[in-house]
Amino acid sequence: MNLNEIKKKLEEHFSKEPAEGKKRRIIFWYDEEGEFVEDIDELQLENAKVLKLKDNNAFFIKYQLEKVDTESNYLIYSLMPKPVPRENWLLDILKYSMEFSTDKAVLIMRDFGVKDTSLRNVFKKYLKFFGNKERYKKIASYNIENFTEEKVDIAVLSTLCRLPVADFELVVKKVLMGEAEEENKYLEAIRNFGDIDAFWRLAERRYGYILEEKSLEKLIVMLLVTHLSYNLEENLPKTWQKFVSPKKSDCVVFVSNFMNHVADGKIYDLLADKAGKILNVKDYVNKWDVEKYINCDTFRVFDEKIISKLISNLLEDIGEFDKYRKIINGRRTSHWFEHYRYEYEALYYALEVLGMEKSIGKVIRGQTALELVDNYTKEYYLMDQFYRKFYLYYDKITNKEPFEKLAEKIENTHTHWYLNELSAKWSRAVESELLDNYILVGIPQQKDFYREYVSSFIRNDERVFVIISDALRYEAGKELLDLINKEIRGAAEIHFMQGVVPSTTKFGMASLLPRKSMGINEKAEIFVDGINTQGTDNREKILLNYCEDALAIQYNDMVDMKRPEYKKTFEGKKLIYIYHNIIDAVGDKILTERDVFEAVERAIGELVNLVKNLINNVSATNIFITADHGFVYRRSPLKESDKVGKHNIKAVEEGRRFVLSESKDSLEDTLSISTKYLFGEQTNLKAVVPKGVVRYKVQGAGANYVHGGASLQEIIIPVIKFKNIRKDEYRATKVEVKLTNISRKITNRITYLEFFQTEKVEDKKLPLKLKLYFVDEDGNRISNENIIIADSRSSRPEDRTFREKFTLKDMAYDKGKKYYLILEDEDEPVEKIYEKIPFTIDLIISDDFGF
Repeated sequence: MNLNEIKKKLEEHFSKEPAEGKKRRIIFWYDEEGEFVEDIDELQLENAKVLKLKDNNAFFIKYQLEKVDTESNYLIYSLMPKPVPRENWLLDILKYSMEFSTDKAVLIMRDFGVKDTSLRNVFKKYLKFFGNKERYKKIASYNIENFTEEKVDIAVLSTLCRLPVADFELVVKKVLMGEAEEENKYLEAIRNFGDIDAFWRLAERRYGYILEEKSLEKLIVMLLVTHLSYNLEENLPKTWQKFVSPKKSDCVVFVSNFMNHVADGKIYDLLADKAGKILNVKDYVNKWDVEKYINCDTFRVFDEKIISKLISNLLEDIGEFDKYRKIINGRRTSHWFEHYRYEYEALYYALEVLGMEKSIGKVIRGQTALELVDNYTKEYYLMDQFYRKFYLYYDKITNKEPFEKLAEKIENTHTHWYLNELSAKWSRAVESELLDNYILVGIPQQKDFYREYVSSFIRNDERVFVIISDALRYEAGKELLDLINKEIRGAAEIHFMQGVVPSTTKFGMASLLPRKSMGINEKAEIFVDGINTQGTDNREKILLNYCEDALAIQYNDMVDMKRPEYKKTFEGKKLIYIYHNIIDAVGDKILTERDVFEAVERAIGELVNLVKNLINNVSATNIFITADHGFVYRRSPLKESDKVGKHNIKAVEEGRRFVLSESKDSLEDTLSISTKYLFGEQTNLKAVVPKGVVRYKVQGAGANYVHGGASLQEIIIPVIKFKNIRKDEYRATKVEVKLTNISRKITNRITYLEFFQTEKVEDKKLPLKLKLYFVDEDGNRISNENIIIADSRSSRPEDRTFREKFTLKDMAYDKGKKYYLILEDEDEPVEKIYEKIPFTIDLIISDDFGF
């Protein structure tokens, strides 16, 4: 600053209103460097007088100010440093005055209200930093109180790392994240405008980084090795032990917060992978028993090895299925689970397939048709569902090689044992009971669907929606039911019907329509009440004969509808049939049949959304969801033994799984089922279907996905009945989770807390996922983070109990203050805090990790 700038600045200060109760302003200027000693005599202020303070005139100045002239503004200029309070004769005047300085560090300190002169050198080293207006403004926004050297260092580092708050933990994370980029812009900024030595001093103080080499690479390694030591039940290799920090708690909390951060977790992955290679983690993990690192998630190799071990155990028929489920469920809360979700999901359903094989005991129970239907709808359908789910996730795995032998085992279990055994038994039951009269007494019939389920609503003048999803087989219907009950308020239940044979779209769709009569011509065209049943328009004509306010519509014509279009389309309609076709459209084509399980998943999602849209847009109350037929699918290629020739039988219509014929010739390994139950005594048509799940030899089309036959997978038809009830008891709610520990006092830096899922997950009780961590009164996190997934369906309390390990930061805790355990439900859009439980922290053992 030059003299004119100083004059202007001083006159601005003197022109301000005096402090309350004062008539004037007095300013002290300690120019201890003597920068303006030669200019002071030339300084003429318009609104103040100038007095020079020397080492022998303090009393004179005091007398001048307090006795001689008590009205004028004064500038007190001194070449001496500011005296300490006990040696300052003018201290009482200084207290109600202000200080002026041309020392930039002092000016900055004054701007921030820093009165501790010992911090001058700290601010002085950052003059280059404060030379930028944006940085100056940013550091001011932190609103720091009671400045210390550490606070200044952290504030500067935080500003250079572009952080919203001054926090060294965030500084370290930002600087480490910079290592994932080509150039570490944060580290470069600290070197240019901050103090890199301050960074390393704080890294030592906070995280115990005491290695001689100041390297971010080694800092990352130290943090991760220390975090690993927290859960590893194995001695660390000697070469790693130098990386274990004496500040274990803070390292564990840091890494936990870093890896679990939604956005920053991906950067953590890159850094952990790099550190894992430096440490050769994979080589050591290969030597350790899985049980030793079952709770570790510092590096991805732990998940890779756990997955590999589970595959190996399943292939070797070790059969500890409950143990494997527990391991997979435990990994769901680990950091790397999302990276290996498909692998874990495939493993889960693989063990369910193999576990079911073990529980069934290689013997399909039931002899009669009724017994087999009962067993299938209560239990055996799960084998088809688990098989479908296995391949759904298996197909999503990028590196399938480790799973190929397991896939073969699943194929052998489901297709070559279960499917063949069940279908063979069912074929024997059909052969002995149902060839002449296909109707199974006591089982609702697909051909009676309208009369049994729909007609009463029309008689009572109630609106009813019927959604027919092509090839939605029973096991998929069960999954759909679960989702509807979870996501939609109302009452949903599932029934089943015996579907028609041939189990084709043409026959199934016709059977679901109201009718007085049904017939078939020589072209295999089916007529209801004299109207051809092919096509949406024809089906609507049939519906209109039974309800003048009827509508038939394709789902694809509705998919983009908004609320006004919904209202316009369905206004005044009482009987609505909606036709949905995803599964069959994909499965029936040779190029896409491999994707049929993905199509089932998509279909289920679309059907749930369709029900929601009908409720929300047109207040639908009564909704049925059913299908025309099911299907059989196997992943492995068919062998010649899986096919049968049709010989020269004269067919009205034929497919992979059926021949429709009037011929009286019998074919080996087939079942000839009369269609009189559909068309009456006047017909001689028979559905000639292969026994079991064998296919006819047919040119073209796919062979792995088939329908048309009489297997349980093809003819057990789901009927989901949904009623939109607005009462609260029909609204799905999440299960509750409670902390069971009685004490609310923590006495050790590592503490275990137990939680209990108070009720099991079922129809209207949904899973709950919680994040758990401790905070102080200001909301600052002081612990690692744990995750609880409360989704147990078990009735046993011990299966719904969670024991979680918490580590507190290495810091001073005030037993007179409250700290809080936060239970956070991330899925909630607004009120994320599920529960906030106050705790007292009074550490009896203060050394790190309590040892």
